[in-house]
Order: sequence, then C-alpha cells, then structure tokens
Amino acid sequence: MEFLSSRLIIRPRDRERSLAFYRDALGLAVYREFPGGTVFFLGNGHLEISGRGHGPPDPDLAIWLQVRDLDAAVAELKAAGVPIDKEPKLEPWGLVESWLTDPDGIKIVLVEVPPEHPMRRDSRRPGG
Repeated sequence: MEFLSSRLIIRPRDRERSLAFYRDALGLAVYREFPGGTVFFLGNGHLEISGRGHGPPDPDLAIWLQVRDLDAAVAELKAAGVPIDKEPKLEPWGLVESWLTDPDGIKIVLVEVPPEHPMRRDSRRPGG
C-alpha cells in the first residue's frame, strides 16, 4: 500500500465560524475551495473544513501543529483575540507546548521543538 497524500477532515457545527478561526485567527493559507468545503495548508498536510457536524468533538482528538517560535505564535493568537488554554511550557518529553481550542471544542496543541531535541537530529548513520 502506498499513501500519496493525507488530510484531516473536520465537520464543524458552524462552518463560517470555523473558517474564520482557521483562516483568520490561525492564519492558515487556503489550498483549495470547493462547494461546501475549504482545504487549508497544514505544514506537511492539509486540514479540510466541510460538511456539518452534529455533536461534540471526541475528547481524545487533538490537532498537533508545530511552529518555529511558540512564544511569537501565542502572542499573535492573543492579539487576534484567541483564548489560550495553556501557556507555553517545556514538557518532560522535551517539547515546548501550548494548548488552545477551536470553536467546536477541538483541542489544538502548538509545539516548538527545541534545537537540542532528538526530533531535530539526523539519526541516520554516516554513509548510509
């Protein structure tokens, strides 16, 4: 099996409210639009807002978004009026994280990977 692309699909209760949040507050760029849906660039993936949801989000679901400078990202969000649920903090696993919630209650974790973190190292052996 070969996977060529991926995207996360959100079915919001209020599409316009969610579009405004992801487009205007988070500043995601639009990848494409189609009748009833909008797809945003999301780093190496895509986020689709389409259809209409009817219930609360799964509490076990979270969107993980890596940013270059977490303090700057949080300041930008606060300036846009986005409430921050958890201020940036270095976690025991070595990532700096901050949490917020989208208009439908989906948790979003913003992550900064410090320079010394293993995710930043090339673990391949020299020569191969």
